Amino acid sequence: MERGELNDLMAFASVARERSFTRAAASLGMSPSALSHAMRSLEERLGVRLLARTTRSVSPTEAGTRLLQSIRPALATIEEGLGAMAEWRDSPTGKVRITTFSYAAKTVLVAKLPAFLLAHPEIQVEVSIDDHLTDIVAEGFDAGIRFGETVPKDMIAVRVGPDLRTIVVATPSYFEHHPKPETPYDLEEHNCIGYRLASSGGLLPWEFARDGREIKMRTSGSFIGNDGDLAAATVRAGSSLGYLLEDDVAEDLASGRLIQVLDEWCPMFQGCFLYHPSRRQSPPALRALIAALKVDS
Repeated sequence: MERGELNDLMAFASVARERSFTRAAASLGMSPSALSHAMRSLEERLGVRLLARTTRSVSPTEAGTRLLQSIRPALATIEEGLGAMAEWRDSPTGKVRITTFSYAAKTVLVAKLPAFLLAHPEIQVEVSIDDHLTDIVAEGFDAGIRFGETVPKDMIAVRVGPDLRTIVVATPSYFEHHPKPETPYDLEEHNCIGYRLASSGGLLPWEFARDGREIKMRTSGSFIGNDGDLAAATVRAGSSLGYLLEDDVAEDLASGRLIQVLDEWCPMFQGCFLYHPSRRQSPPALRALIAALKVDS
Protein backbone atom coordinates (compact mmCIF):
# COMPACT_ATOMS: atom_id res chain seq x y z
CA MET A 1 0.00 0.00 0.00
CA GLU A 2 1.31 3.43 -0.96
CA ARG A 3 1.49 6.19 1.63
CA GLY A 4 -1.14 8.23 -0.22
CA GLU A 5 -3.63 5.38 -0.03
CA LEU A 6 -3.12 5.05 3.71
CA ASN A 7 -3.64 8.79 4.15
CA ASP A 8 -6.86 8.59 2.13
CA LEU A 9 -8.16 5.71 4.25
CA MET A 10 -7.42 7.64 7.44
CA ALA A 11 -9.18 10.66 5.95
CA PHE A 12 -12.18 8.50 5.02
CA ALA A 13 -12.40 7.20 8.60
CA SER A 14 -12.37 10.79 9.87
CA VAL A 15 -15.18 11.86 7.51
CA ALA A 16 -17.25 8.80 8.50
CA ARG A 17 -16.72 9.60 12.18
CA GLU A 18 -17.43 13.34 11.98
CA ARG A 19 -20.29 13.08 9.45
CA SER A 20 -18.98 16.35 8.04
CA PHE A 21 -16.29 17.33 5.52
CA THR A 22 -15.78 20.62 7.35
CA ARG A 23 -15.18 19.08 10.78
CA ALA A 24 -13.10 16.23 9.38
CA ALA A 25 -10.96 18.65 7.36
CA ALA A 26 -10.36 20.76 10.46
CA SER A 27 -9.22 17.72 12.44
CA LEU A 28 -6.92 16.64 9.59
CA GLY A 29 -5.47 20.11 8.98
CA MET A 30 -6.61 20.38 5.35
CA SER A 31 -9.27 22.25 3.38
CA PRO A 32 -12.75 20.76 2.87
CA SER A 33 -12.33 20.95 -0.91
CA ALA A 34 -9.05 19.03 -0.79
CA LEU A 35 -10.63 16.42 1.46
CA SER A 36 -13.62 16.06 -0.85
CA HIS A 37 -11.29 15.59 -3.82
CA ALA A 38 -9.32 12.94 -1.92
CA MET A 39 -12.53 11.03 -1.14
CA ARG A 40 -13.65 11.09 -4.79
CA SER A 41 -10.23 9.82 -5.85
CA LEU A 42 -10.44 6.99 -3.30
CA GLU A 43 -13.91 6.04 -4.53
CA GLU A 44 -12.70 6.03 -8.14
CA ARG A 45 -9.73 3.80 -7.32
CA LEU A 46 -11.91 1.33 -5.40
CA GLY A 47 -14.74 1.48 -7.91
CA VAL A 48 -17.46 1.89 -5.25
CA ARG A 49 -19.27 4.78 -3.61
CA LEU A 50 -18.17 5.08 0.01
CA LEU A 51 -19.98 8.23 1.13
CA ALA A 52 -23.57 9.42 0.70
CA ARG A 53 -23.49 13.20 0.35
CA THR A 54 -26.32 15.70 0.78
CA THR A 55 -26.28 19.48 1.12
CA ARG A 56 -26.42 19.14 4.92
CA SER A 57 -24.66 15.92 5.84
CA VAL A 58 -22.40 13.07 4.77
CA SER A 59 -22.54 9.46 5.93
CA PRO A 60 -20.98 6.16 4.87
CA THR A 61 -22.82 3.97 2.40
CA GLU A 62 -23.26 0.27 3.04
CA ALA A 63 -19.96 -0.35 1.24
CA GLY A 64 -18.34 2.48 3.21
CA THR A 65 -19.54 1.01 6.48
CA ARG A 66 -18.12 -2.38 5.51
CA LEU A 67 -14.77 -0.81 4.65
CA LEU A 68 -14.73 1.21 7.87
CA GLN A 69 -15.34 -1.91 9.96
CA SER A 70 -12.45 -3.72 8.28
CA ILE A 71 -9.86 -0.93 8.49
CA ARG A 72 -10.73 0.49 11.92
CA PRO A 73 -8.66 -2.07 13.93
CA ALA A 74 -5.61 -1.47 11.73
CA LEU A 75 -5.94 2.32 11.97
CA ALA A 76 -6.30 2.06 15.74
CA THR A 77 -3.10 0.01 15.88
CA ILE A 78 -1.26 2.59 13.77
CA GLU A 79 -2.49 5.45 15.96
CA GLU A 80 -1.46 3.54 19.08
CA GLY A 81 1.99 2.93 17.62
CA LEU A 82 2.42 6.59 16.73
CA GLY A 83 1.20 7.59 20.17
CA ALA A 84 3.78 5.32 21.78
CA MET A 85 6.51 7.41 20.15
CA ALA A 86 5.57 10.18 22.56
CA GLU A 87 7.18 8.08 25.28
CA TRP A 88 10.53 9.18 23.87
CA ARG A 89 9.67 12.86 24.23
CA ASP A 90 10.42 14.96 27.28
CA SER A 91 6.71 15.76 27.65
CA PRO A 92 3.52 14.06 26.37
CA THR A 93 2.08 15.20 23.08
CA GLY A 94 -0.90 14.35 20.90
CA LYS A 95 -4.66 14.84 20.64
CA VAL A 96 -7.33 13.63 23.06
CA ARG A 97 -11.00 13.54 22.01
CA ILE A 98 -13.53 13.42 24.86
CA THR A 99 -17.30 13.22 24.92
CA THR A 100 -19.15 14.36 28.02
CA PHE A 101 -22.37 15.99 29.19
CA SER A 102 -23.04 19.54 30.29
CA TYR A 103 -22.85 18.98 34.07
CA ALA A 104 -19.42 17.32 33.88
CA ALA A 105 -18.17 20.02 31.53
CA LYS A 106 -19.24 22.75 33.99
CA THR A 107 -17.81 21.05 37.07
CA VAL A 108 -14.96 18.69 36.23
CA LEU A 109 -13.53 20.27 33.07
CA VAL A 110 -14.03 23.96 33.82
CA ALA A 111 -12.18 23.48 37.12
CA LYS A 112 -9.12 21.65 35.77
CA LEU A 113 -8.83 21.64 31.97
CA PRO A 114 -7.55 25.24 31.46
CA ALA A 115 -4.62 24.68 33.83
CA PHE A 116 -3.88 21.33 32.17
CA LEU A 117 -3.66 22.95 28.73
CA LEU A 118 -1.28 25.61 30.05
CA ALA A 119 0.95 22.93 31.57
CA HIS A 120 0.89 20.75 28.42
CA PRO A 121 1.06 23.03 25.36
CA GLU A 122 1.81 20.10 23.03
CA ILE A 123 -1.43 18.30 23.88
CA GLN A 124 -4.64 19.19 22.03
CA VAL A 125 -7.92 18.36 23.78
CA GLU A 126 -11.19 18.27 21.86
CA VAL A 127 -14.38 18.14 23.95
CA SER A 128 -17.80 17.28 22.56
CA ILE A 129 -20.70 18.07 24.92
CA ASP A 130 -23.67 15.80 24.30
CA ASP A 131 -26.26 14.62 26.82
CA HIS A 132 -26.85 11.45 24.78
CA LEU A 133 -24.95 8.31 25.78
CA THR A 134 -22.27 8.18 23.07
CA ASP A 135 -20.50 4.99 22.02
CA ILE A 136 -16.92 6.27 22.34
CA VAL A 137 -15.42 3.42 20.33
CA ALA A 138 -17.83 3.72 17.40
CA GLU A 139 -17.60 7.51 17.34
CA GLY A 140 -13.82 7.64 17.58
CA PHE A 141 -13.43 9.23 21.02
CA ASP A 142 -10.49 8.47 23.26
CA ALA A 143 -12.53 8.78 26.45
CA GLY A 144 -15.85 9.87 27.92
CA ILE A 145 -16.97 11.43 31.19
CA ARG A 146 -20.32 10.33 32.65
CA PHE A 147 -21.97 9.48 35.95
CA GLY A 148 -20.56 6.20 37.25
CA GLU A 149 -23.80 4.25 36.91
CA THR A 150 -23.93 4.93 33.13
CA VAL A 151 -20.34 3.89 32.32
CA PRO A 152 -20.24 0.71 30.15
CA LYS A 153 -19.03 -2.32 32.09
CA ASP A 154 -16.21 -3.15 29.65
CA MET A 155 -14.46 0.20 30.14
CA ILE A 156 -11.66 1.30 32.43
CA ALA A 157 -13.14 3.99 34.71
CA VAL A 158 -11.36 6.60 36.80
CA ARG A 159 -13.15 8.79 39.34
CA VAL A 160 -12.96 12.49 38.43
CA GLY A 161 -15.68 13.84 40.73
CA PRO A 162 -17.15 13.24 44.20
CA ASP A 163 -20.31 11.27 44.94
CA LEU A 164 -23.47 13.32 44.50
CA ARG A 165 -27.03 13.48 45.74
CA THR A 166 -30.27 14.57 44.10
CA ILE A 167 -32.70 16.19 46.53
CA VAL A 168 -36.24 17.55 46.57
CA VAL A 169 -36.58 21.30 47.18
CA ALA A 170 -39.03 24.17 46.92
CA THR A 171 -39.33 27.76 48.14
CA PRO A 172 -40.83 28.75 51.50
CA SER A 173 -43.65 30.46 49.59
CA TYR A 174 -44.51 27.20 47.82
CA PHE A 175 -44.90 25.44 51.16
CA GLU A 176 -47.16 28.21 52.41
CA HIS A 177 -49.76 26.86 49.97
CA HIS A 178 -48.81 23.18 49.84
CA PRO A 179 -48.09 20.66 52.62
CA LYS A 180 -44.58 19.27 52.81
CA PRO A 181 -44.43 15.71 51.46
CA GLU A 182 -43.71 13.11 54.14
CA THR A 183 -43.07 10.20 51.76
CA PRO A 184 -42.29 9.98 48.03
CA TYR A 185 -45.88 8.93 47.38
CA ASP A 186 -47.06 12.37 48.53
CA LEU A 187 -45.43 13.85 45.42
CA GLU A 188 -48.49 12.77 43.44
CA GLU A 189 -50.28 15.76 45.00
CA HIS A 190 -47.58 18.27 44.00
CA ASN A 191 -46.54 20.27 40.96
CA CYS A 192 -43.17 18.69 40.13
CA ILE A 193 -40.56 19.76 37.61
CA GLY A 194 -40.01 17.14 34.88
CA TYR A 195 -36.70 16.36 33.16
CA ARG A 196 -36.72 14.91 29.64
CA LEU A 197 -33.91 12.38 29.05
CA ALA A 198 -31.92 13.00 25.89
CA SER A 199 -30.91 9.34 25.61
CA SER A 200 -34.38 7.78 25.57
CA GLY A 201 -36.80 10.68 25.28
CA GLY A 202 -38.57 9.54 28.46
CA LEU A 203 -39.01 11.47 31.67
CA LEU A 204 -36.46 11.04 34.44
CA PRO A 205 -38.10 9.25 37.38
CA TRP A 206 -37.51 10.66 40.86
CA GLU A 207 -35.56 7.91 42.63
CA PHE A 208 -35.62 7.36 46.39
CA ALA A 209 -34.27 4.77 48.79
CA ARG A 210 -34.59 4.13 52.51
CA ASP A 211 -33.85 1.11 54.70
CA GLY A 212 -33.19 -1.04 51.64
CA ARG A 213 -36.43 0.02 49.99
CA GLU A 214 -36.25 1.71 46.57
CA ILE A 215 -39.00 3.81 45.00
CA LYS A 216 -39.17 5.36 41.53
CA MET A 217 -41.84 8.04 41.21
CA ARG A 218 -43.32 9.17 37.89
CA THR A 219 -44.13 12.76 38.79
CA SER A 220 -46.14 15.34 36.85
CA GLY A 221 -46.27 19.11 36.74
CA SER A 222 -46.57 22.28 34.70
CA PHE A 223 -43.00 22.30 33.34
CA ILE A 224 -40.79 19.75 31.58
CA GLY A 225 -37.30 20.54 30.30
CA ASN A 226 -33.85 19.08 29.75
CA ASP A 227 -31.67 21.76 31.35
CA GLY A 228 -30.78 21.74 35.05
CA ASP A 229 -30.23 25.50 35.28
CA LEU A 230 -33.66 26.25 33.83
CA ALA A 231 -35.27 23.71 36.16
CA ALA A 232 -33.57 25.33 39.17
CA ALA A 233 -34.72 28.79 38.06
CA THR A 234 -38.29 27.55 37.78
CA VAL A 235 -38.14 26.09 41.30
CA ARG A 236 -36.68 29.32 42.69
CA ALA A 237 -39.65 31.21 41.22
CA GLY A 238 -41.87 29.35 43.70
CA SER A 239 -44.25 27.42 41.48
CA SER A 240 -42.95 23.86 41.80
CA LEU A 241 -41.05 21.18 43.61
CA GLY A 242 -37.68 20.37 42.05
CA TYR A 243 -35.52 17.25 41.93
CA LEU A 244 -32.08 18.87 41.73
CA LEU A 245 -28.44 18.12 42.46
CA GLU A 246 -27.64 19.13 46.02
CA ASP A 247 -24.45 20.92 44.97
CA ASP A 248 -26.38 23.12 42.53
CA VAL A 249 -28.67 24.49 45.26
CA ALA A 250 -26.29 24.49 48.25
CA GLU A 251 -26.25 28.29 48.49
CA ASP A 252 -30.05 28.45 48.21
CA LEU A 253 -30.42 26.01 51.08
CA ALA A 254 -27.89 27.86 53.25
CA SER A 255 -29.65 31.19 52.70
CA GLY A 256 -33.15 29.80 53.21
CA ARG A 257 -34.27 30.62 49.67
CA LEU A 258 -35.07 26.92 49.23
CA ILE A 259 -36.21 24.26 51.68
CA GLN A 260 -35.31 20.59 51.40
CA VAL A 261 -37.82 17.80 52.04
CA LEU A 262 -37.65 14.00 52.01
CA ASP A 263 -34.00 14.21 53.11
CA GLU A 264 -33.89 10.68 54.54
CA TRP A 265 -35.16 9.30 51.22
CA CYS A 266 -32.36 10.81 49.10
CA PRO A 267 -29.20 8.63 49.01
CA MET A 268 -25.81 9.39 47.50
CA PHE A 269 -24.90 8.08 44.04
CA GLN A 270 -21.70 7.78 42.02
CA GLY A 271 -20.41 11.04 40.61
CA CYS A 272 -18.42 11.60 37.41
CA PHE A 273 -15.96 9.07 36.02
CA LEU A 274 -13.65 9.32 33.03
CA TYR A 275 -13.71 6.06 31.09
CA HIS A 276 -11.82 4.67 28.11
CA PRO A 277 -11.40 1.34 26.30
CA SER A 278 -9.39 -1.34 28.08
CA ARG A 279 -6.30 -1.15 25.89
CA ARG A 280 -3.06 -2.54 27.20
CA GLN A 281 -1.41 0.88 26.92
CA SER A 282 -3.23 4.20 26.76
CA PRO A 283 -1.73 7.09 24.77
CA PRO A 284 0.57 9.32 26.87
CA ALA A 285 -1.60 12.38 26.26
CA LEU A 286 -4.65 10.59 27.64
CA ARG A 287 -2.71 9.31 30.63
CA ALA A 288 -1.56 12.86 31.40
CA LEU A 289 -5.12 14.16 31.24
CA ILE A 290 -6.38 11.36 33.50
CA ALA A 291 -3.67 12.18 36.04
CA ALA A 292 -4.80 15.83 36.05
CA LEU A 293 -8.53 15.09 36.40
CA LYS A 294 -8.67 12.11 38.75
CA VAL A 295 -9.64 12.44 42.39
CA ASP A 296 -9.16 10.06 45.31
CA SER A 297 -11.92 7.50 45.74
